Amino acid sequence: MITPACRQIILEMAEKDVGIRKIARTLKVSRNTVRDVLTNGSTPAAAKESQYGKHLPVIKELLRECRGNTVRVQEELAARHDIIIPYQSLTWVIRKEGLGKTKKKRAGEYVFAPGEEMQHDTSPHNIILSGNKVKAQCAALVLAYSRRIYVQYYPCFTRFECRVFLAKAFAFMDGTAEKCIIDNTHVIVADGVGPDAIITSEMEHFGRIYQTTFEPHWLNDPNRKARVERPFHYIENNFIPGRTFRDWQDLNNQAVDWCNNVSNPKHKRSLRMSPDAAYIIEKPSLRLLPPVSPPVYKSFYRVVDIQGYIHLETNRYSVPHKLVGEKLEVQKHWDKVLIYDKHSKVTEHKRIMDKRDTRTTLPGHHPPLYRKASHQGPAKEELLLTGANKELDLYVQNLKKRSRGRGVLNLRRLLNLQRSYPAEPFMAGVSKALQYGLYDLARLENIILDNIAGDFFDLS
Repeated sequence: MITPACRQIILEMAEKDVGIRKIARTLKVSRNTVRDVLTNGSTPAAAKESQYGKHLPVIKELLRECRGNTVRVQEELAARHDIIIPYQSLTWVIRKEGLGKTKKKRAGEYVFAPGEEMQHDTSPHNIILSGNKVKAQCAALVLAYSRRIYVQYYPCFTRFECRVFLAKAFAFMDGTAEKCIIDNTHVIVADGVGPDAIITSEMEHFGRIYQTTFEPHWLNDPNRKARVERPFHYIENNFIPGRTFRDWQDLNNQAVDWCNNVSNPKHKRSLRMSPDAAYIIEKPSLRLLPPVSPPVYKSFYRVVDIQGYIHLETNRYSVPHKLVGEKLEVQKHWDKVLIYDKHSKVTEHKRIMDKRDTRTTLPGHHPPLYRKASHQGPAKEELLLTGANKELDLYVQNLKKRSRGRGVLNLRRLLNLQRSYPAEPFMAGVSKALQYGLYDLARLENIILDNIAGDFFDLS
């Protein structure tokens, strides 16, 4: 296919009696192409119609049923309608008619004044944290005019993490815009969709503190917050690759350094300056932060267990042992856990975020438990049995080896046998039991009874 300009040049050269061969050699086209132009003039020949165009209604229906799978359309044409169409011809017909394509619509442009709007969104990213692959939620806030961005990562993104992030982001921007565009997530939205949605009372109150309002975009209109949507690909492919992170604090510290040293100082063609330079223009239009920013925390009530710990998110935090059984208030901050008894602060722990079923104990909370020390050395029954006869000493030693623990129970039974029967029959029974390896005390007692049967009992 040659361009209209090339066709015009061929015609002009032909009018000046330039030969076909020379025209083809000069313009580097085939002689057949030159002849075709000379035959049809400046208008190209009409495209040849496909012989399979008559099956277009059937193809459209099958393309809808097969969800755009051309291979399945070819198979169903043959199976249902006995229509055999080569695959290349089928795809040519589909492309020619523009089937299976979503036509692009004309896009508009959003223009923002300084301090008019900021945009917030989250995106899941896979990161390597302490050598383990973790799916983290990347939260970002962008000033719509200057494109200045702030990024942080969280294990999950609930309303608590949302308030933590926004408080840090507003402090990073040193001000807030008139409104903040968000998506239709139920983290902030209580009910409804789009600008008419109802914001949760908690987040609405949070916005009043910082003099901003939250406004969701219409459903299926993510381009409304493209200022924050587009940087996620840049974050995932520039910030994460080649970086290692020890923990969540190290990850977020590196994210702030990346914003300050890489993303915000970078020159943007659409701005014709860097976001940091545009921020200088926007800064006077931002609304001032409150004189004192309220702390962001979530409150729980927990009863101290019998071991002196309170439970929070599967982990256990120690409290002074005198508070066992008491009901305490637990305040979960982003990086710490504060524990209060009524209005008095009891203790403060570093919050455990990347572990489960973990216990942390602060010094002084749990003094050692003074239990009575277990008995050391031989039992008193052993002392009473040994020392008088070597055979009895050997029997006691072997009996202990075959008993649980120190063998006190068996030694006590053996001592009772010694005290109950005469010495000679008793020792004779011990000697016989030792000879045959009998350490069942019931059998030993039977042997002793056999030895004294004629002396103590009249068996005639």
